[in-house]
Amino acid sequence: MGIFTRFADIVNANLNSMLDKAEDPEKMIKLIIQEMEETLVEVRSAAAKSIAEKKTLLREQRAIEESIANWQQKAELAIAKDREDLARAALTEKQNAQTALTHVQKDLEELETHLTAVQEDSQRLQEKLNEAKRKQEAYVLRQESAHVRLKVRSKAQLHNIEEAMMKFERYQQKIDRLEAEVEAYDITENTDLASELQALERDDKVEQELASLKKKVANS
Repeated sequence: MGIFTRFADIVNANLNSMLDKAEDPEKMIKLIIQEMEETLVEVRSAAAKSIAEKKTLLREQRAIEESIANWQQKAELAIAKDREDLARAALTEKQNAQTALTHVQKDLEELETHLTAVQEDSQRLQEKLNEAKRKQEAYVLRQESAHVRLKVRSKAQLHNIEEAMMKFERYQQKIDRLEAEVEAYDITENTDLASELQALERDDKVEQELASLKKKVANS
């Protein structure tokens, strides 16, 4: 099991406090860096998937917009040819396409918000990882310095070598595992009633556009 339980644990972690409590701070900092790097890979992978999804939605949006324009042209042609039935059908398809466009645009807005959050999380995680690596470098320098001092003292026949080594074994307590709970809320809606109301609104819009087309053709 990892040291951290979720992304928030990493970015909110007090590395100094964690290392002070660790029995082996050098080993602990290595484990911390490893988990941070793995989490960063996961965050970046999630961002890549979201970017790919955004491109797909943008292509779908362009296709729907072209479809709307196409149905509009067909409705105008049908009115010009005195085919009110075909014009009504074309306008109905146009309304359906406009509804689909609204849904795609909403998905794009939500995805854009998600991408912004992922980018911010990635930056925060990278900053925390840099902090951990700086601490690791500090441990390496301290260890090298300790070896040099021990070597000098050994040559001088000092008898306090063990005392010097004990300065690097002060850590006694273990890291308490961080726990968190996530609550999910299910939101239900009366979709049947909403669908009926949307159908009425769509039919009304079709009739309004049909009347507008008749007027446009009659005046042309």
